Amino acid sequence: MPGSSTDIRTSHEAGAPPGLSERVRDVHRRFATGITVVTTAVDGVPYGLVVNAFSSISLSPPLVLVCVAETTSTYERLFRGEHFAVNILARDQVDVAMRFARSGGDKFADLAWRPGRHGSPVIDGVAAALELSVETRLPAYTHTIFIGRVLEAHAAEHAPLIYLDTRFYDGAQLRPAG
Repeated sequence: MPGSSTDIRTSHEAGAPPGLSERVRDVHRRFATGITVVTTAVDGVPYGLVVNAFSSISLSPPLVLVCVAETTSTYERLFRGEHFAVNILARDQVDVAMRFARSGGDKFADLAWRPGRHGSPVIDGVAAALELSVETRLPAYTHTIFIGRVLEAHAAEHAPLIYLDTRFYDGAQLRPAG
């Protein structure tokens, strides 16, 4: 209903058919996606994690969304923050993807980055980066959907890193279809 607020957690149906979760996972593996590192800072300390659930919502106003699992070590800091950045990794940043995919440790140690205009880390050498303010936090079962308003946007000439069926690909090697 327009104008209403619903907690998405309460609207699911229990009792999914056996094996559905694995079949859904197989479907997701067929969808190529870019790799992003979502970052934030708390009291000047940087935090980040790999997120491939990223999407544009609107250009006017400029809004994007990211979905973050509540179990990640960065989640609480991101949830309490007012700003975050989305770093779209470049084709030569598989090591950065692997670094931010693991849990714990100082992911920013020996990594070239700078604080963005609003404090969230922007990683050097990325294909593109967005700096955002948090507009909305929507609970969705085990995740939260963060909707961010774009405050800054930076694009480079670097080809993106692509993820498909559990493997990384060089976005510069894509060929037109048909």
